[in-house]
Amino acid sequence: MPSLPRRPPRALAVVLAAQLSVSAAWAQQSAPPATASPPPSESPAPAQAAPPEDAPTLSPEEMEEIEKALGTDTSTRARPSGDTSPVSPTATNDSGVTPLKLPGAIANGTSFLNLSFILDMALAAFSNKEPLQGGAHDPTKNGFNLQQLELSIGSVVDPYFRFDGNLVFSQFGVEIEEAYVTTLDLPVNLQVRAGQFLTRFGRINATHPHAWDFVDQPFVMSRYFGAEGNRGLGVEGSWLTPLPWYVEVVGSATDATGEATARSFFGAAAERVLSPLDFQLTGAVKQFFPLSDDLSLLWGLSAAAGPNATGYRNHTSIYGTDVYLKFRPITSQSAQQLVLQAEVLYRRRQVPEDVLSDWGGYAQTVWRFSNRWATGVRYEFGTAAKTQEGRVANDPLDPEWISDRQRVSAELTFWPTEFSRLRLQAATDRVGWRESPDYSAFLALEVVTGAHGAHAF
Repeated sequence: MPSLPRRPPRALAVVLAAQLSVSAAWAQQSAPPATASPPPSESPAPAQAAPPEDAPTLSPEEMEEIEKALGTDTSTRARPSGDTSPVSPTATNDSGVTPLKLPGAIANGTSFLNLSFILDMALAAFSNKEPLQGGAHDPTKNGFNLQQLELSIGSVVDPYFRFDGNLVFSQFGVEIEEAYVTTLDLPVNLQVRAGQFLTRFGRINATHPHAWDFVDQPFVMSRYFGAEGNRGLGVEGSWLTPLPWYVEVVGSATDATGEATARSFFGAAAERVLSPLDFQLTGAVKQFFPLSDDLSLLWGLSAAAGPNATGYRNHTSIYGTDVYLKFRPITSQSAQQLVLQAEVLYRRRQVPEDVLSDWGGYAQTVWRFSNRWATGVRYEFGTAAKTQEGRVANDPLDPEWISDRQRVSAELTFWPTEFSRLRLQAATDRVGWRESPDYSAFLALEVVTGAHGAHAF
């Protein structure tokens, strides 16, 4: 009888296990009915049942491969829960194979490491040679633009901490966008995270470009916080209250420096931390209301305060409110969904001998009318900074911003699969200090590869 074809060791182990199961079942079926056992002296020798004639046999070489595979599986299987004995990274098992130790492995041997790459690029066209794109990931020139290549990393460190990081690659270098740890096991619904992170001010600030519905960032965010959105090194605490509806209270203390991340505060000024008043303090309240099975509402209130660079102990305060209303039929079979999202921000800044104030915000609606298609419209506005007397001020941050600005954008999105999307977007930008409106158009491509964690609601 010819021998079995050669298989990988793990496959042979599976074949052997199946053969043993079949042999055991055949032996059980062919065994005679149970009878009363005779005395030991009279017990006959057990008869050896002959295997069926068509049972496959294994060659000595195949048996050797099975033994090696079983040895490897035994030496690299998960360690028992609670076994915290150190393991040398160069230790080998009985078969001479070095076990692979993955980051993120916990006591039971399960790895929670998620790695993903997200590529965002766009073909852009602007009517003005100097477009007013403020976001660091916005298309900023005619032609092809690499918005970002993001490496997203997420891993459970141990039963107490989780690590998350986002590295952004551009044509000019690599940047650590976020890198922080989050607690997993604090009492009374408390959670703390520490490191560099986007603050949870409002709705869009805490998200990355691949979570946006539009290609570019609302200009109020880059005007108030900077091109990268508000973030910094620091610590944040959050508490999920025991109220009958979902209410989360968030507070953080972060560095107030960073031209691209703390523009309304110290910004690019190289100021030292001399007291707790030199940090940016951010607070937010997030509330969620399930209005029906198909309709849900998220409403937030936010505030941020910190020092600015216009003078000794001059401070900036920013207040905001955000709303997110989502209609997604689940009581009937439908792929459609409709989302309304809006944020309004108010900024108050102390400057030498005066106080400046201005408003800004956006409102957008996105209708996903099929599994693969969606369309949306966004309106943005920003007012000029004014003094306490109501006069247009000479803004030290935006001296050219002497009038109101409004921008209207429309987009069409197509998802070939859940790992890619194409977006066509057009906008008209009516800038009060320019003679004619600015026009722009984008054709953007986004692809995601690897395991990426779910986004927040």
